[in-house]
Amino acid sequence: MSAEQPSTIVDKTSGLLKDEIEQVTGFYQLLLDFFANYSFQLVGAFIIFLLGYYIAGKFAKVVLRLCENQQLDVTLSRFLANTTKMLVVVMVTIVALSKLGISITPFIAAIGAISLGASLAFQGLLANYAAGFNIILIRPFVVGDTITVQGVKGIVQEVLLAYTIIKDEDEVEITIPNKHIVGEVLHNSKSHTLLEMKVGISYQDDPVAVIALVEKTLQELAFCDEASKLQVGIDEFADSAINIGIRLWIPTSTLYQTKYQGYKAIYQAFSQHNVTIPFPQRDVHLIEKVD
Repeated sequence: MSAEQPSTIVDKTSGLLKDEIEQVTGFYQLLLDFFANYSFQLVGAFIIFLLGYYIAGKFAKVVLRLCENQQLDVTLSRFLANTTKMLVVVMVTIVALSKLGISITPFIAAIGAISLGASLAFQGLLANYAAGFNIILIRPFVVGDTITVQGVKGIVQEVLLAYTIIKDEDEVEITIPNKHIVGEVLHNSKSHTLLEMKVGISYQDDPVAVIALVEKTLQELAFCDEASKLQVGIDEFADSAINIGIRLWIPTSTLYQTKYQGYKAIYQAFSQHNVTIPFPQRDVHLIEKVD
């Protein structure tokens, strides 16, 4: 076979280069035509969206302020404010798209089809949102309440549509999906928690006098007031001791601090008044076997 002539190679290269230049030129011209025809629409749509987003934020703040003035729950107030902002943003987006000449009818049909598929694929997530909406409307608890659900206890920090955040006494944040709250047995003790303590005394001590001593000792502490509803009494006649039971309501945030202070004060009071805290004992009797 004969080698291809240099002139032929040059002609092919120049032809390819010419085609590429024409494609780039056509694309550039298309961009120029697009911006020439739609530049004002693009700028207008962008300005409408930014302005609408700013107004949506202002509307949300106004709604939040109105809810706070009406002394509504914090969770419900935030939900109404966020919902208002979302609705305004959606309406502004529709106006911006119409400014570009884009019809939203196909988008609505597509959203309907996608929503049907998503509802089947994300049943668990939708259940959480439905439960969250139920919590926000019915308000079985609010931010600051102490709740116990699913074996978990803590102070409610935030209630969202999908989940609820609580914080326990160790400052650990616990996230609970809302579907595990609605329909379950829920304990709500508001801002306080029932603290139960127990201390044993010897059978040689007078339990009635010890009960009075414990009441007096705890009442002198800062955390013990009328709201604490202090109760002290004989809890059990055990094998080696008479157990004195103590019950009082204290703020959940100071649960362990109060418990430790209470036990310390009781121990010091027992030491000053010679009250014995016995340890477990067992009497063993040896019977001599006679042959």
